[in-house]
Amino acid sequence: MSELTHFNEQGRAKMVDVSEKYDTVRTARAKTSILLNEAIYHQIKDGSNKKGDVFAVAQVAGIMSAKNTAQIIPMCHPLALSGVDIEFEWNVNKEASHYEVILYAVVKTKGPTGVEMEALTAASAAALTIYDMCKASGKEMVIGPTMLLEKTGGKSGDYIRS
Repeated sequence: MSELTHFNEQGRAKMVDVSEKYDTVRTARAKTSILLNEAIYHQIKDGSNKKGDVFAVAQVAGIMSAKNTAQIIPMCHPLALSGVDIEFEWNVNKEASHYEVILYAVVKTKGPTGVEMEALTAASAAALTIYDMCKASGKEMVIGPTMLLEKTGGKSGDYIRS
């Protein structure tokens, strides 16, 4: 196991000093999902949600949250992101009444630390936004699981979830 680096000599939390690390290109891809009911599925598909275009608003929320991850995750470094993208994919089985949106967030930077937390935050915020915009039509929505799928760059090397 690697040494824990987020604690000072008194055993209290600290932000890791990355000033000695080299800038490298870093990417991360995260995934989450949200289970919906049939009415919400149709609202999103045909654009009839009273709050607006659900995927467009969720996309903006995901991008904004990636850019602001350091504001809500205490030990994250503020990063200049090179790019953020949110993708939506339907997983529908009408016979089984299964209506699911799968969300992917891809984040990229060139810097001294990775963007895994930014990708996970973006995916989560996008899913939460779908919930917020659709909750009037069903509060039984389920978000998750949320996971890192892959990351590139940095001292620890690349990672791909098997």
